Amino acid sequence: MPLAVCATPIGNLEDVTLRVLAELAAADVVLCEDTRHTRVLLERHGIEAKLLSYYEHNEARRTAELLPRLEAGERAALVSDAGLPGVSDPGARLVRAALEAGVSVTVLPGPSAVETAFVASGLVAEQYRFLGFLPRGEKRLAELWEALRGWPWPAVAFESPQRLPATLRSLAAADPKREVAVCRELTKRFEEVVRGTAAEVAERFAVPPKGEVTLVLGAGAAPDGAAEDRALAAVTELVAAGVPRRRAAEIVSGLVGIPRNRLYKRSL
Repeated sequence: MPLAVCATPIGNLEDVTLRVLAELAAADVVLCEDTRHTRVLLERHGIEAKLLSYYEHNEARRTAELLPRLEAGERAALVSDAGLPGVSDPGARLVRAALEAGVSVTVLPGPSAVETAFVASGLVAEQYRFLGFLPRGEKRLAELWEALRGWPWPAVAFESPQRLPATLRSLAAADPKREVAVCRELTKRFEEVVRGTAAEVAERFAVPPKGEVTLVLGAGAAPDGAAEDRALAAVTELVAAGVPRRRAAEIVSGLVGIPRNRLYKRSL
């Protein structure tokens, strides 16, 4: 396969899959965010490979360089420092360009900080929202907390350890009773999952911790009756305008956070 997107460990080097190791060994070139970081993984598993940096600031140039090589039949493995490339890490541009050029792309799954933290938090539900890296600045954070207030499902986000105390203080001020789990150094020696209300967890992390952090927020408060009535009215208006009922419920659900199935059934 010309381009293989390979998930790599989020911490423990033993978590890499056999398929990923085989692909890294067979590739003509391994594209990675930090060659030093990836070399540690390769040396740990006795793999020799040609490494080429591929990160945010050279992604466009590298994509232009690599596309002709992929079209010519070279085999490239794309990795990030941790997890799956293309999800909050470089890679999406190359994948899109390869697909548009008719180059075959395969994804080799593996460790995920998002799903690992979600399950470890104990806040699992039928669905969740992935927020990526949280916005910077008090105003943008406050806007996010307000948008999530009526979202009736958990949410998962990445945050830097340096900004974590300020982020938790902001959340505690907006929604002090919101359930939160701070998942730190997942799969590593000093793994830690701290659970509690936003107010409790903000107090626990008054100073920046060490290591990678994934933040899980519990479900928001259920929407009040008036809000749901307004949402149902919006579904009815869309249906009257010719939008299929299921699609109308889906559109409104995405805007207000009320489950689609509930809106659909109540609108019948």
